[in-house]
Amino acid sequence: MKKKRILLLSAYDALSHRYWHQNLIKQFPQHDWHVLALKDRYFAWRMGANALNFKAQYDAQLSVEYDLLIATSMTDLSTLLGLYPHLSKLPKHLYFHENQFAYPVNDNQQGLLEIQIRTIYAALAADQLTFNTNYNLATWQQGVAALCQKMPDGLPKDLLAQLSQKSSCLAVPIDDDCQPNNHLKLKSSDGLQVVWNHRWEHDKGPETLLELMRLCQDKKPNIQFHVLGQKFRKIPEAMKIIEQNHPQQCLNLGFIDSRTQYIQVLQTADVVLSTAFHDFQGIAMLEASACGCLAIAPNRLVYPEWYPATNLYPSTPSDPKAEAHAIFALLQNSQKLQATQFHPHWQTMKPNYQNWLSSQSPNS
Repeated sequence: MKKKRILLLSAYDALSHRYWHQNLIKQFPQHDWHVLALKDRYFAWRMGANALNFKAQYDAQLSVEYDLLIATSMTDLSTLLGLYPHLSKLPKHLYFHENQFAYPVNDNQQGLLEIQIRTIYAALAADQLTFNTNYNLATWQQGVAALCQKMPDGLPKDLLAQLSQKSSCLAVPIDDDCQPNNHLKLKSSDGLQVVWNHRWEHDKGPETLLELMRLCQDKKPNIQFHVLGQKFRKIPEAMKIIEQNHPQQCLNLGFIDSRTQYIQVLQTADVVLSTAFHDFQGIAMLEASACGCLAIAPNRLVYPEWYPATNLYPSTPSDPKAEAHAIFALLQNSQKLQATQFHPHWQTMKPNYQNWLSSQSPNS
């Protein structure tokens, strides 16, 4: 039987995007995959010029025949279809890991309106729009609606209805190695172990983490931290202070390269914490909760979709101290936290992805 040739385009190949498509390929080796990816750097330029970047790097690969086209939502799909018209004949799936309408406001961001409109063009060109969470889908639809209200004229009739008709949700699955290990949990030290496993960037709320660690330092509860996650060249000031002034509170401080060791930390810890202002699914949180951690997160973003209300603290993003006190109260009463009931492992999600890869159009 002839293998299905699948072209997958990742225009800004961030770690979470690689996590998704690498596992997708691993789960469906019966297909003939062709992944064309652009490095996750120079964000504004990549968003504006990724069609040119693809043509410069992958012209030969884009010029041949395929059976299915999958693109992440940052891909300038409409321009690419103009440059390579034969691709327009394929079933086209646009996958949204995030959307450009619900990012935290960044005063330095250039060309945001153009990026948002380009995403709408890509959505119109695709046959299916697939979002990782209901939160992502809802904020995308709200953003498109708000943009349409600002447009002075020339708006296509029933644009929102057209886009909604071909939209659905399909979470990024987590690896099947994310499982509890009661033996490791029993061997861990007394007291509470808290994991904060996020990118060391401003949109992950490091100021709240710093205030929490200061509070724990003053109150001296039996709480220790695993401060993990990716570092970049520019480190937020709050993370620098944590590195300098709070290492004694940390069992781990920094990125763990070994996947096995990382999973063992998650299996050993008691609580996984988010302080984020920006999360469309939250893979790191989902992995930790699947490994047996109880989740604590702000009552905002995607978190009410995944976690019990008892585990969500009041959202006051402009007041890190207030959030830290709310988190501390939950940690002091950790016996009242509830476990997450659903974990989107690949073993659970694979049939949904099989159907997704097999579908030809929104109405198939």
